[in-house]
Formats: sequence, structure tokens, C-alpha cells
Amino acid sequence: MKLRELKMSKVNKELLAPCGLYCGVCAIHIADQDNNLKFKERLVDVYKPFTKTVDDIRCSGCLSENQENIFGYCQTCPIRDCVREKGIDGCYQCNDFPCKFIERFPIPVGKKVILRTIPLWKELGTEKWVEEEEKRYHCPECGNSLFRGAKRCNKCRISVSVD
Repeated sequence: MKLRELKMSKVNKELLAPCGLYCGVCAIHIADQDNNLKFKERLVDVYKPFTKTVDDIRCSGCLSENQENIFGYCQTCPIRDCVREKGIDGCYQCNDFPCKFIERFPIPVGKKVILRTIPLWKELGTEKWVEEEEKRYHCPECGNSLFRGAKRCNKCRISVSVD
């Protein structure tokens, strides 16, 4: 994985998943952007039943204009549909948070992160929240970029707990 630079001043709105799972630190997005075939192969197994082949490991962000380049689960995400129906940008603007869609979220680490990030997004605002998420996903030992769900730094190999 290439070291990502922090983008503090300009927020890529396509990466602002309404659920609070910031796409800039998503393993699917990172593997796709880096075109890392080995990483994609590992992710196919991790994200079953949402994937079948490495071709399914693609995403330019939850809110990407190119619907075909959004990860399969995210294309049909009920949370994304819900905020669109309500005319809001994300769960951080919703009075019903946490709701049944959060409670039923199918990926445990994702649910844990959603419950952490939505209150922070509401408190900090978008730009500061993105900055904090990008800072969070770096190895405390060597500074290497990490992705959501990482258990170990792929550079220095220490155990990490960033979620």
C-alpha cells in the first residue's frame, strides 16, 4: 500500500459515506486506488458474500458519480438510501441515529466504527472529522498508512488497534 498524504484542506465529497465509514481509509477503496492485486485477493475472502472475484474489489467512494465503480454492498446500502430519502448528507444530521439500519449493519467492525464516527462527525464538522479519520489510520510506531479493520501494520508488523 502506498503512503497516503493527508488532505486537510480539500475534502473529496465522494469519500463521505453517509454512515460515517469514511471511504478514504476503506481497504476496498485503497486496494482499488493502489491497484494492489495481492491485497484485492485477500479482500475477496474477507468480504464474502459481497465479493466473488478481484474485479469486485473496486470503489471510488460511496458517493461516486460512477455507480459502477462503487463497492457492491455500498451500491445497495440501506443507510445510503435512507439519508437520500431524508434529504440529508449523513447519519450525523439524523435525529433517529442510531437506527435499525445501524443495528443491522452486516460488518461488525463497520458497525463499531459507525457508532464511533457519527457523534464525532456531528461534533467536529466534515473537514475536521475527515482530518481526524485520516490521522487515526496510521501506525503509531512507524507512521505507515493503515486501513479500517487493520490488525497489524504491513510495514513494521506491530499489532494495531485503530478502529
